[in-house]
Amino acid sequence: MQAKHNGDVSFWYADIGGVPAYRPALPGDIEADVCIVGAGYTGLWTAYYLKKARPALRIAIIEKEFAGFGASGRNGGWLSGGFSWSREKYAKTSSRGAVIDMQRAMSGTVDEVIAVTEAEGIDADIRRVDNITVATNTAQLQRAKAEYEELLGWEMPPERLAFLDAREARQRIAIDKVLGAFVVRNVARVQPAKLVQGLAAAVARLGVPIYEQTQVLAIEKGKVTTSRGIVRAGKIVRATEGFTAGIPGYERLWLPLNSAIVVTEKLPQELWDQIGWNGYEVLGDAAHTYCYAQRTREGRIAMGGRGVPYRFGSCTDVRGRTQQATIDQLHEVLTRLLPRTKGVRLDHAWCGTLGVPRDWCTTSGFDRESGIGWAGGYVGLGVSSSNLSGRTLRDLVLGHDTELTRLPWVNRTVKKWEPEPLRWLGVHTMYQLYRIADRSEANGLDRTSRLAAFADRLTGH
Repeated sequence: MQAKHNGDVSFWYADIGGVPAYRPALPGDIEADVCIVGAGYTGLWTAYYLKKARPALRIAIIEKEFAGFGASGRNGGWLSGGFSWSREKYAKTSSRGAVIDMQRAMSGTVDEVIAVTEAEGIDADIRRVDNITVATNTAQLQRAKAEYEELLGWEMPPERLAFLDAREARQRIAIDKVLGAFVVRNVARVQPAKLVQGLAAAVARLGVPIYEQTQVLAIEKGKVTTSRGIVRAGKIVRATEGFTAGIPGYERLWLPLNSAIVVTEKLPQELWDQIGWNGYEVLGDAAHTYCYAQRTREGRIAMGGRGVPYRFGSCTDVRGRTQQATIDQLHEVLTRLLPRTKGVRLDHAWCGTLGVPRDWCTTSGFDRESGIGWAGGYVGLGVSSSNLSGRTLRDLVLGHDTELTRLPWVNRTVKKWEPEPLRWLGVHTMYQLYRIADRSEANGLDRTSRLAAFADRLTGH
């Protein structure tokens, strides 16, 4: 099935009347106390908290396109406070208690983001919901139960968790062949473009200029060189997430993994009566290839997944346009999980990139010698993680020793990705193995496929 619109950045912008007009570009060489590269969630949250903490700071944000052009305006709208990265990997370089502290801090981002939107008058369609992960075969059910038990084992408050049997899961959402599901409470659904545009406006009101249409050509100690001039700043924050590979010298630091979403037309009430989804839960499944979905404010379904996972040479899309093969895959996922949607049209499709470190674990940090800070590599959890990044970078840039600066993701370093064609082969092989594993499990394999385990070892996932 073809989507009525493909690209145009994302449906979220169509929902608010189109992409915003550009702000002025950098007018030439300037000086600042802090230069932030990237006007997505990470850069904007960092500027917001820095300016709130120290109003006299001269902060400049440099953005190649417009604020919210990247993943911040294209994501699935999960304000999850999630922690899907390997706790064991963080624990190896810190401690179990430090990882639990980080998990608690991540969970707290949900309340923090909601508090800021209320204080700043940002209407982002935020709705507190549950996160429900469904299992539709035996192997998926085993993994869902294992993840539920893992969360309990890492001291996630039991009142935030639940495991549902098939009947209970079906009462939530009428997923075909559902066997069970686990639930994480106290998350939220958002409209991503509304959130990032509201945050950009709040930052601008604080007196922070956002220079758009300004491409960064180089980042070095004390200087950011752009297509419009040079910004000299004692402290610099790189907040470029999935677009990091486009900066000279950072080509192999984080891999830009593709993710895509389709959005349906508005569903009639009689169809919603059959599907359920009355709690507006953010929905995922326990497949290896994984999907993520939400019921939108006005009654559409937004369904996302990987599609074509990676473009050779760390290339990125053109303003969100995605391949028909990806649209077909996501439509198949939608109608397989919710067969009642087979006759529903797709209004929009788009894609974006998310940053993936070599160990698949996100980082935030600041190098005092160079004066350069960074945050990202969120592996799909950036809506909430970026908020914690902003507060952490505030403390790091200001030189404060706080609970946030002592969390185990701070100043974490990992090796770079392999040169091409090795990383292209590795990522595409991993997802091909995942797809084969998912088919085997759907066809009756009653345990997690060994192919999926091999795929994880292949890429360090």
